[in-house]
Amino acid sequence: MPQLLPGDAHAASHEAAPGLWRGLWRGFRGHCPQCGGSPIYRTYLKINQSCLSCGLELGEFRADDAPPYFTLLLVGHIIVPAMLLLEQFKHPPEWLHAAVWLPLTLVLTLVLLPRIKGAVIGVLWANKIRG
Repeated sequence: MPQLLPGDAHAASHEAAPGLWRGLWRGFRGHCPQCGGSPIYRTYLKINQSCLSCGLELGEFRADDAPPYFTLLLVGHIIVPAMLLLEQFKHPPEWLHAAVWLPLTLVLTLVLLPRIKGAVIGVLWANKIRG
């Protein structure tokens, strides 16, 4: 690997970025971060041990607690402002809040969790973080 001169640090960061964004996007879509050819999940949140197309060992990338954390962070930042805006402008009864926000929170969480887990795996792949 060639050595970088002090002024080349900016160029090196641009070279690494496409792999990061590619891995993040492919993972978000539920595909292998390396080739994008096959799904990374065999069930809802269970990762395949290896990619069926390129053979990447997907089981080595451990997302652990990051996906639930980021999912709750994102869902909370969507639901809470929407709930406050509705309350501020329309003042609906509490049963209507429960009827709207509880199912919406559940659906958003269940839809986003596997996508965010895939994105985390894509970032781990791009940064070569295993185990």
